Amino acid sequence: MLFAVNERDPRPLYEQLVSQVKQAVAGGMLTPQEELPSVRELAETLGINLHTVHKAYRQLHAEGIIHMRLGRRAKISPPREKPISPRIARNALLPRINELVADAFHMRVSPDDFRSMVEQALSRK
Repeated sequence: MLFAVNERDPRPLYEQLVSQVKQAVAGGMLTPQEELPSVRELAETLGINLHTVHKAYRQLHAEGIIHMRLGRRAKISPPREKPISPRIARNALLPRINELVADAFHMRVSPDDFRSMVEQALSRK
């Protein structure tokens, strides 16, 4: 199974699913037009509420990662033809980057080690 939830993860379950789908797409494990499990199937497999899965799918749809049609399974969307504007990207990513930087600070991760982790993550995509 491609997806799993971790009860010890402080993030809500739907955020864990959103993150896993995004990572699977970025890593090539999910490709454009590939179908995702139905909301009901995934909820039953993971042992979670179907509203949780539905919330994750709605967020992925709103972000353009998947497309959904009534009565059909959700599918992975093709990649954007053009990048979004730098302003929109900055507004979407900077708060999350700042949160990661703060987490690294509190974990006493050095700036060089943090940069190395970011470079390593970028090189995998």
